[in-house]
Amino acid sequence: MTLRPPKTSDASSIAAILIEVWIGTYLKRGVNAFFADYALQEFTPAKIEALMSDPAHFILVSENEEGIDGFVRVSSGCKAPVEGWSDMEISTLYVQPRHHGKGIGKRLLNAAFQYCRDKGMTSVWLATNAENAPAIAFYLAQGFEQVGETHFRIDDKGYLNNVYAFRLSDRD
Repeated sequence: MTLRPPKTSDASSIAAILIEVWIGTYLKRGVNAFFADYALQEFTPAKIEALMSDPAHFILVSENEEGIDGFVRVSSGCKAPVEGWSDMEISTLYVQPRHHGKGIGKRLLNAAFQYCRDKGMTSVWLATNAENAPAIAFYLAQGFEQVGETHFRIDDKGYLNNVYAFRLSDRD
């Protein structure tokens, strides 16, 4: 497994992972047009390329001998929905489900922590769906603490998310 910055040619692979993980995680009982349209409009190679070229976003991919199996995106300038935390958000940490348990998520997360430290941050935050028990267990095991709640919005619908934060001084 290699961690590296993405290349423009990785945009379609990252978009495919976004669709795979997002649909597999959040649409447990079937896919309807509302969610399918959202995923297909949001998770496009063009949008990924735009994120890769935006200096407010730091992205690393995990690559195995066959291709990309996960990635992390850290976004700066993101006001935490809970007071007292930095404006540095781990906006996406996705690993293909068949690669869970191999340490990929932990390595990507540690690289994200190091990036935040290098930028002088003392904390980082993220939000995850309140029903995403595997992700919640992972983040708590890595030392995050739940600090509040927010809602992920698609159009006029809101979905409860827990907000987790990590004090970067907690790890060396």
